[in-house]
Amino acid sequence: MEFDAATGVIGTRPVKAARGRRAVTVNRAESPLSWLRARNLVDARQFEAGERLRRDYEIAQLGPQVTMQWDRVRVDGGGGGGCDPTIAHLAAKRRFDVAVGAVGAGLNDVLWRVVCAGEGLPAAERALGWPARAGRLVLGLALDRLADHYGLQR
Repeated sequence: MEFDAATGVIGTRPVKAARGRRAVTVNRAESPLSWLRARNLVDARQFEAGERLRRDYEIAQLGPQVTMQWDRVRVDGGGGGGCDPTIAHLAAKRRFDVAVGAVGAGLNDVLWRVVCAGEGLPAAERALGWPARAGRLVLGLALDRLADHYGLQR
């Protein structure tokens, strides 16, 4: 496989098809939600709602940290006010919690996995123990509730 830095696209890889193998191009920079939108599997309202939730998730820094945050380390041993979360983080966390609560139990798990964690629908379905293709229906319902929460027009 080759990586094209200009487009951010990973080259072709073999995928099992109905009659043997075929090559597909995978763009790892594309989120599962934007993949669904590009194929008209979610509408513009659902996509906007999902992007708002993902934005708050990112601003609140709710994802796992993979490296040390060096900006919070003082080499002189002194304390400081730099360790407190900012108001933006707190506000985004509050908005995220309210939005996920508005979606409701049973729907927010697939919503978080696909929109925030970036899992594909097949992986989310397997992790939740759901049958194949059930995730798209449940994700659609969750995105509709989220769009209603945000007051997005149909």
